[in-house]
Amino acid sequence: MPDRQLLHLVIGGELKDLGGAEFEDLDRIDFVGAFPNYRTAYDAWKAAAQRTVDNARMRYFILHAHKLMDPETGVTHDH
Repeated sequence: MPDRQLLHLVIGGELKDLGGAEFEDLDRIDFVGAFPNYRTAYDAWKAAAQRTVDNARMRYFILHAHKLMDPETGVTHDH
């Protein structure tokens, strides 16, 4: 039996401030992709971060989407 899918999203973009997590321009968000587990999301995050290492304001994030929704019931969670 395959492992249970735990959806993770990887996104990135230029930040307004190096100390924060607010993007400069939401229209220019880089949606790297959706991944079935943390390991594959981490690999994609690392590759994207390495591609943009010369831009200090560019940051990528892994969003744990599986913690926000239950694909079987459609119920969203606030934690």
